[in-house]
Amino acid sequence: MRIAIIGAGNVGTTLGRAWADAGHEIVYGMRDVASSPYPGAQVQALQAAAASADVVALTLPWAAVPEVVPALGDLQGKILIDVTNPIGPGFALTHGHTTSGAEQVAQLATNARVVKAFNTTGLENMANPKYGDQRVFMPVANNDGEALARVVSLASEIGFDAVALKGLHCARETELLAMLWI
Repeated sequence: MRIAIIGAGNVGTTLGRAWADAGHEIVYGMRDVASSPYPGAQVQALQAAAASADVVALTLPWAAVPEVVPALGDLQGKILIDVTNPIGPGFALTHGHTTSGAEQVAQLATNARVVKAFNTTGLENMANPKYGDQRVFMPVANNDGEALARVVSLASEIGFDAVALKGLHCARETELLAMLWI
């Protein structure tokens, strides 16, 4: 499967490397295609990367979401994994009990099937999602059964104990949970 990682910071490159190790083809969608997150990484412009992928993972700081998500263009029913946490000034959540960042991403993304995942744990667990023999818990939230199953599978492939939460509204709780970890 071809996965576009939108954002090439620590989270994006860690997930990208893990999925590459699991046999997936990775492309990084970036504004500046002249830079590369690491030697040999495949880089394309944002919209081109999203258009060429089966799955798109959004790994940006929250402040960039309102500008970048619409720039991805029409995602034509593709799965968009929202890895962000809606953290604003004062290190406070900008969304909470009545809506979530994932629901905002779904409003901004054209024709995407948004799935919330990979936002509840730290970078070190993304690189190695195990504590001894135990796998790190990874909640995955979405309304679409096929999209939910695909992202649960992507999380499981890289070592997480992925659990499906039925409904994108469940992201309201996972984003609050993320603040505990952070």
